[in-house]
Amino acid sequence: MYNTVKTPIWYGELRTARGNVIVIHDKQFPDASVGRIYLYNTERDSVIEYAEEIVKNNLHDLDKASKKTAEEAYGAAWDLARKEFMDKHDGWVEVNTSKHKAAANSAKVLAPKKNVSDQADNTNVDFEGDDENQDRELANNWPGDLED
Repeated sequence: MYNTVKTPIWYGELRTARGNVIVIHDKQFPDASVGRIYLYNTERDSVIEYAEEIVKNNLHDLDKASKKTAEEAYGAAWDLARKEFMDKHDGWVEVNTSKHKAAANSAKVLAPKKNVSDQADNTNVDFEGDDENQDRELANNWPGDLED
């Protein structure tokens, strides 16, 4: 099983039914989705996201000689793939590691400001009106009135 406690970069072997492949795990990689890990696959020459539950039992440490051979064989390709991967995910790392404060906690609810034109419109309205005209309109058009 991969263990980056002793070293930040872990070289290992992924054993599957299709065959075995050397993989590299870097502790500095950004966090993958929940339940997943990033591993550099030397056969595919790229960093791939794997389901951790599926691969964790199939990951095996390399002995010292195999590790040294893997570092020599894949070191240059690994460095290039790692740089490309980190450049592509650089913004993700910054977002995930920076501490943001929720804007909703500090935001104040403001009452809407009245527009000057709205105030001018309200001053021209005659709310008292002619009571006699209003009474006549209600008397003539009252929906509950029965016609004779």
